[in-house]
Amino acid sequence: MTKAGLLLCGGEGSRFRGEVNKLIHPLDDSVIVAISLSALLGAGFEFNIVVDGAVDVGPYLAPGVEHIHNPLWREGMATSLQCGVALARKLGVESVVVGLGDQPGILSSCWKLIADSHERPIAVATYHGKRRNPVRLDSSIWDLLPRSGDEGARTLFRAYPELVEEVDCIGDPRDIDTLEDLIKWNSF
Repeated sequence: MTKAGLLLCGGEGSRFRGEVNKLIHPLDDSVIVAISLSALLGAGFEFNIVVDGAVDVGPYLAPGVEHIHNPLWREGMATSLQCGVALARKLGVESVVVGLGDQPGILSSCWKLIADSHERPIAVATYHGKRRNPVRLDSSIWDLLPRSGDEGARTLFRAYPELVEEVDCIGDPRDIDTLEDLIKWNSF
């Protein structure tokens, strides 16, 4: 089965009050999106896709990463997911593992665990029993994904719980949504 890692980086980050968009804010001698992408790349996917929108993250991407811009990013995260899935279809991918660019604590091992799970068409990472990212979505359910709004696979979790498999992961699934989140992140 051909798989792709899919990193969603389309949002404006309006709650983040830093001098630059949160995705390109410095963190640990890098920037947030580059750290998140590094973990995705470490999982060894056949294809790696990054969808941006409000800010161009292209200068922070590794060579060979498939980069696509979502012109509809203002309409919500679902539009970025749809952009990534559309590219995955063109690449002949059968499964995408989706994460967010503002979660630099997701480990490569988690991306790989989710990619390698195959009990059900949807697999979601859990941390201490709580569902978070990344999420694997097999091509068989892509047509069920929302086309607009600020939710992606969570709508399917509720509508089709029988299609969802939970996978225990280690790492830190926190989002960096605000400047306060970044300050807390740096204090650990």
